[in-house]
Amino acid sequence: MANKTPLLVTGANGLVGSKFTELFKDKYDFDVLELSDPINPIDITNLDAVKSRFEASEAEACIHFAAFTNVTAAWEQRGDKNGLAYKVNVVGTENISKAAAEKNVQVIHLSTAYVFDGENKEMYVESDKMNPIEWYGETKALAENVITSASHPWTILRIDQPFRSNPFSRLDIGHAFMAKIQANEARLFTNHYFGPTYIDDLARVIDFSISEKLTGLFHATAGEKWSDFELGTAIKNIFNLAGEIQPSDLDEYLKTVNRPYQRNTALNTDKLTKILPFKLKTVEEALAEISS
Repeated sequence: MANKTPLLVTGANGLVGSKFTELFKDKYDFDVLELSDPINPIDITNLDAVKSRFEASEAEACIHFAAFTNVTAAWEQRGDKNGLAYKVNVVGTENISKAAAEKNVQVIHLSTAYVFDGENKEMYVESDKMNPIEWYGETKALAENVITSASHPWTILRIDQPFRSNPFSRLDIGHAFMAKIQANEARLFTNHYFGPTYIDDLARVIDFSISEKLTGLFHATAGEKWSDFELGTAIKNIFNLAGEIQPSDLDEYLKTVNRPYQRNTALNTDKLTKILPFKLKTVEEALAEISS
């Protein structure tokens, strides 16, 4: 087949990045910036190491998947610029952006709905003001500011609660709910809302962003608003799972923890879907595809 397109990738071993590299292994030649790489480990918090890899690469684009995404662990580091959450999410992004600027490399940056405070009743649009209420969201908002002020071409894709067709070592929300339901341990909020992201579709969006040199900020979820209870019920029905789901109340739960939670992180995707040459699957279509 034709020569594969070189592509710089951070976070290629993560929940989202590993699915993209799996689906597009025949199209792209991945130049992976990973600390866990056994042959050539790269720490993205080390600017010189990142620059040297960019300088040696012929890639015209870099997908920046790498992030510290454990929200609870990030909350325990709040305010600590020496903590791993800040170093990976902010410093790592600064380094990627600086290296990309020197070679005019496009950066496709994965961000999160957690840059919002969750107080909107409707789904968030791209023009809504960022107002993070916890440290993970704050570091990701700072990372977005790095990218939007950069001189290189850039694309930001915001996602929320990703799930994929096959299980990963760290369970996504879909497979986590399946496990809870099967274990008869599912207590799911009826008043907490989010916008699930089907990673297999997101991978196609990223590929489109590279091939079309898409620039700008886009929401890239399934474009729907679900409660935990609603999603759990859909999973139970589509997969025909035994086990009951108990309704739970976010307000009651918040009395037991000290970390703030956004009440609604669902994202409006109209801006993206108007330009995509393919239709994104609904959450139920994605779940049906996984179950088949």
